[in-house]
Amino acid sequence: MSAEADTGPEKVHIPMHILCADSLSDHLLAPLREAGHEVVVDADLNADTLPGYLMENPAEVLVVRSTKVTADAIAASTALGLIVRAGAGTDNIDKDAASAAGVYVSNVPGQNAIAVAELAMALLLATDRHIPAGMADFSAGVWNKKMYSTADGIYGQTLAILGLGDIGFALADRATAFGMSVIALRKPGRSTTALARLRSAGITLVDTLEDLLATADVVSVHVPKSPDTIGMCNAEFFDKMRDGAIFLNTARGDVVVEQDLLDAMTRKGIRAGLDVWSDEPSAGAAEWTSALSTNPNVIGSHHIGASTRQAQNAVAAGTVAVIDAYLDGRITNCVNLVAEPVGSMILTVRHFDRVGVLAKVFATLRSEGLNIQEMNNQLFTGSVAAVASIYLERSPSEAVLEAIGSDDDILAVSVAERADR
Repeated sequence: MSAEADTGPEKVHIPMHILCADSLSDHLLAPLREAGHEVVVDADLNADTLPGYLMENPAEVLVVRSTKVTADAIAASTALGLIVRAGAGTDNIDKDAASAAGVYVSNVPGQNAIAVAELAMALLLATDRHIPAGMADFSAGVWNKKMYSTADGIYGQTLAILGLGDIGFALADRATAFGMSVIALRKPGRSTTALARLRSAGITLVDTLEDLLATADVVSVHVPKSPDTIGMCNAEFFDKMRDGAIFLNTARGDVVVEQDLLDAMTRKGIRAGLDVWSDEPSAGAAEWTSALSTNPNVIGSHHIGASTRQAQNAVAAGTVAVIDAYLDGRITNCVNLVAEPVGSMILTVRHFDRVGVLAKVFATLRSEGLNIQEMNNQLFTGSVAAVASIYLERSPSEAVLEAIGSDDDILAVSVAERADR
């Protein structure tokens, strides 16, 4: 047998149009192009121009970083099947519109965690040591050792982390290395694996948000943007913080009520290190200012938490992996599928693996107005038989069950109520 025969059949993909509406490394996209796919990178596209592009150039796969994907953009491409957010957060994608159109939305979580954690530590150190103000004076020819020798130092201080995902844990590791104590909120339902990770990271759990904020010298926010988190850092939140504490936000600008933070700075001497802003420009470069960005108690950066070469290469590689899986018929990191099967009844059909068997089952169910809400079909070894689990909104009649079971290609049929309903 030849060496070529030992490797098995070569995979053959139907060529697809893949659009990257933000920049991705060409060398990472090369395997997709070599496989015959048309890969277009156009970092100049935005929320306004994307729908028109997709209408004229229907893409099966759309990749974005910060570009907003609206309902109009999703409706414009009839071929669109997958949207990949090259990063973790997906709040720039209209997931409701994607779900209604049957379009998968996937992300690439965890790949930029270290980069964001590094920036959070940089903002903390810069805030504590007054580095930006000191550098401004230094550049202006002002020597003021007396003023800039007033840092507290972070060794032995307590850091509260809100949002213990990959970024939160990465920050905890770095803060612990600096000699800080790390605390977080106790939450029900954490797995034994998560609890073991907490113990390994040396994180102490606190029962209430009030106790967490009152204990912390530094509070760092790492929660996703959602209806539950928008505006969570408000006047009540800042009132619970210690006077003179440091507040860090490298998550999303919308989780902070900015006027309330400004008021807390005046009343309580709170200092802030911020990478994200509620009204930040969508463009890569623009003229912009805000009451927060010009406040002397704020150290700021340009929403660059994930923007290291290491992180961007890892995210790009993860993005290509998501696309590769999709091309192979597998969906990974999808954020807009139901968490568990819907439907109150499960119809189980064991059948021969033959053409048209399930089509006849579906037609029989449709004749009684039964909607198939979800299903999976698993093949047994030998490829002779398979079993289909079909989730229905209600139980089929005896006549329908008999009609399905009477087919020579059906081995057995049964229906049961879901045990978790």
